[in-house]
Amino acid sequence: MSAAVPQSTSRTTIDILVRRVREGSSAWAKLALTERIRLLDQLRPAYVAIAEPSVRAACEAKGIDPGGPLAGEEWLGGPMVVVRNLRLLSDALKDIQKHGVPVIPRKHLRTLEDGRLAARLFPRDRLEGMLLPGTTGEVYFQPGVTADNLRDHQASFYKKPHKGRVCAVLGGGNVNSIPPLDCLYKLFVEGTVCVLKMNPVNAYLGPFLEQAFAPLVARDALAIMYGGAEEGAQLVHHAAVDEVHITGSDKTHDALVWGPPGPESDERRRKNEPLLAKPVSSELGNISPVVVVPGPYSDGELRFQADDIAGMVSNNASFNCNAAKLLVQPKDWLKRGMLVDRIQASLGHAPVRRAYYPGAQERWHQFTDARPNLRLVGNPGEGDLAYALIPDVDPAKTDDRVFRHEPWCTVLSETGLPGSDEPVAFLEAAVAFLNEKVWGTLNATLIVHPKTMKDPRVRAAVEKAVRDLRYGTVALNTWPAAGYALGSLPWGGHPSASSRDIQSGQGWVHNTSMLESIEKSVLRAPLTSLPAPPWVPGHKGMAELGRRLVEFEQSPSWWKLPGVALAALRR
Repeated sequence: MSAAVPQSTSRTTIDILVRRVREGSSAWAKLALTERIRLLDQLRPAYVAIAEPSVRAACEAKGIDPGGPLAGEEWLGGPMVVVRNLRLLSDALKDIQKHGVPVIPRKHLRTLEDGRLAARLFPRDRLEGMLLPGTTGEVYFQPGVTADNLRDHQASFYKKPHKGRVCAVLGGGNVNSIPPLDCLYKLFVEGTVCVLKMNPVNAYLGPFLEQAFAPLVARDALAIMYGGAEEGAQLVHHAAVDEVHITGSDKTHDALVWGPPGPESDERRRKNEPLLAKPVSSELGNISPVVVVPGPYSDGELRFQADDIAGMVSNNASFNCNAAKLLVQPKDWLKRGMLVDRIQASLGHAPVRRAYYPGAQERWHQFTDARPNLRLVGNPGEGDLAYALIPDVDPAKTDDRVFRHEPWCTVLSETGLPGSDEPVAFLEAAVAFLNEKVWGTLNATLIVHPKTMKDPRVRAAVEKAVRDLRYGTVALNTWPAAGYALGSLPWGGHPSASSRDIQSGQGWVHNTSMLESIEKSVLRAPLTSLPAPPWVPGHKGMAELGRRLVEFEQSPSWWKLPGVALAALRR
């Protein structure tokens, strides 16, 4: 039986809900830290209680066997991330109680080559480090933030609270942790109450959120509503709404802010006179590139990274804003074709998936029809989509849609940049290509061999590339989605975007250290690891791993690690 989808909320009810949270906003802004901490510690077990049924509902909606390994995607992308986020927010508020701001130890700070500050946020301790062995997560700050004034760029709401604000949150429909995480950020980092409109694609999640977040609803700090574009427009333009947060497409953002496409919208944009004049934060998708720096990769190392990239494509039927969409390699690198072949082989181990997101079939054809050298993987049934590999796209044809439009379906394109396959020259060319020719500012991946990094020239070039790439998250040797899942790292588009050229959006979420003046998050991982990441195609232990990680994140303990490790090793 399919999960029940609530009916659209009526205009009258929307008005009542918005006015209710408006009235609750001042009490929420004044709420004592002890009460906020008590609430967060109450919400964690409440969310664990809805984990199983909400995962089952998601599996039904997405065509996944709830008893099979693939259900792990929903455990990991839903309850695990939310429960972890609730715990980290509670820890942050306890730090504020004792120290005034969430604590970042001085030994976790360093100065970058360009003089800016970086702070390591993951792992916080040895126990956390066991979850992703060898992986570190940092924040790079904008100029002006120093080790001495870092506290001035943290938790500003808790130092100088506003009198109460209301945010309209338009929830993401693809990943079930997005709507609750966006609300939790607004509520507990910015002190802003929320009216959440569920996306029609995952509106079935709403009743579970209403149950888990009942204490917030009871305080008139949160209300949940349902419907499509018409209900969303009524919500964001409501006089009692102060600000808006959107997770969706840049087209949705631009239609709300500037009006429907056409001469009037263009004129508003030219004059910078938006139709929606309220502050708008957003996370809007990306053509997520994976850049392979040439190096002495063994067959095993190449296979590991091919599996990793294939998992970035296949996870959640590729309906992820951070799904790998463009592979960038040196044109004449000898292992270029081999890597594409290995990715194709790895995708063969991934089940063909239901195209559950509206419009996916049409988008898939827009990218694949009449493509030379197109490679299809899988035998799709009714409502499914094959994986499509589009190798050797000409990088000189920068108006090709693979560089300008996010596919939002099971498509991975590949291009070879001309010139030297020497790492330093290639990195310079790749950074310029991504920054100037490829749409989006959310996340990018660099794959670099550790032996290549031993050359000081290459190491300096890699570090410069990490600094120069205009993306909100840059990951080395791993999927940037791990940064999304950690919760401690800020998640959002690069701050170079503007409302007139929105790219992947503006503002940050997650960010449980409550940092400000952020430039990007940087995630670094080993070239290979044991166990392999849970997102690689064919991972047999993913569902068990997801369940165990939900249990672990509710109350971390060394005693729980062996069970997590055993599930992770079940390839």
